[in-house]
Amino acid sequence: MNAIILAAGYATRLRPLTDTRAKELLPVGGRPIIDRLVDSLAAVDEVEAVHVVTNARKADGFRAWAEGRAVIVHDDGTTSNEDRLGAIGDMQFVIDRAGLDDDLLVIAGDNLFEFSLPDFVSFWRSKGQASAVAVRDVGSLELAAQYGIVALDDDDRVIDFVEKPADPPSTLAAIATYLFHREHAALIRGYLEADQPADQPGRFVAWLQREWPVYGWVFDSTWYDIGNHEQLLEADNRMRAAAGLPQRDAYSPD
Repeated sequence: MNAIILAAGYATRLRPLTDTRAKELLPVGGRPIIDRLVDSLAAVDEVEAVHVVTNARKADGFRAWAEGRAVIVHDDGTTSNEDRLGAIGDMQFVIDRAGLDDDLLVIAGDNLFEFSLPDFVSFWRSKGQASAVAVRDVGSLELAAQYGIVALDDDDRVIDFVEKPADPPSTLAAIATYLFHREHAALIRGYLEADQPADQPGRFVAWLQREWPVYGWVFDSTWYDIGNHEQLLEADNRMRAAAGLPQRDAYSPD
């Protein structure tokens, strides 16, 4: 199994913080967001390598961060929202660049969670030749409209997946943490060659589950999707409290 951390977006909603550094390198609780993801991945024995895919504007920052870490940084060569490859395009980019032919554990680099990745992997393995996505009840239809919404059958198989619906059918949201069986990962190229949307990895899951088994692993522990300044401050203060640091009224990377 190989892990891919998706970190090639431009995080325009967090400007000016992200004008000079990647969102994933912003500290929460005194440590970069991506550090916490790498810690979580280290608990998964099956992971042979961790790949971080980023863009040309932020690649130097990631390379500096990665020094001394067992992490491979890939620069996808893009420089703006206009020429970005999209999350699914970046997955294929890493597959091609690293020559991967393996199961893939894919995580969006702005995810902060407290669940156990080994538990997620165990759930996925119990389902045989299948893929899986971590899902959480966000408890609000307003919030649900910002995410991919899933429907599960009695065996937790995904039977519907709608990306950012205007009228969400439920509040059970995918959180951009995926396990793709190697045979399913091999389908990404065909998906892209068919001119399917390259952004938002949930769109590949929505396409995949129509023909192949995909399961939803439901968790209820703390999770942050850091998309704006308010979410960043909330996550920072929660992590600062856990680290015994004082709370702040406004976020600062210092």
